[in-house]
Amino acid sequence: MKKQLVLVIDFGGQYNQLIARRVREHNVYCEIVPYTYSTEKIKAKHPNAIIFTGGPNSVNDPGAPSVDKEVLELGVPVLGICYGHQLITKVLNGEVKSAEVREYGKTEVEFDKNCTIFNDVDNSVCWMSHTYQVSKLPEGFKVAAGTNECPIAAMANEEKKIYGVQFHPEVQHTVFGKQILSNFLFKVCKLKGDW
Repeated sequence: MKKQLVLVIDFGGQYNQLIARRVREHNVYCEIVPYTYSTEKIKAKHPNAIIFTGGPNSVNDPGAPSVDKEVLELGVPVLGICYGHQLITKVLNGEVKSAEVREYGKTEVEFDKNCTIFNDVDNSVCWMSHTYQVSKLPEGFKVAAGTNECPIAAMANEEKKIYGVQFHPEVQHTVFGKQILSNFLFKVCKLKGDW
């Protein structure tokens, strides 16, 4: 029997292996592939969910790592983390700009608990590491979390099951990180945890 698959698309961030480990800790099989992986290859893997990782680049740089818009139109739930959050925004015609105040380290975040990935998540400390941030949401998205310096610390299009978070739920410093990933895997993606 074919196992359910989460595809982690690697944009060169430092926590990419950790993201995969956190997914596997929920008994969900996942594979890491580079951002250069073609849309056809992604489709051929029939993923049940896709996670875009962080990365050191700015999505506004010429030639910055990207994906085809088609990846976001596969009908597969997507979670973008840090660079991945900004990339979703850019690909879907939102705006990303240089942050007036760079957030690095433990940061207090306020969550919209009505957003599926933040069910049972209290306002708490998350780990931030960014110099750019989302300044205008793509069409169809709503703000799902914010900080004093980053009003769009998370966004959601619940209908299309596409989410972005500026912080890092995979690291221990993010108090409810495990719950956020669990909500994405089980409440959004309806995975079985069969691995």
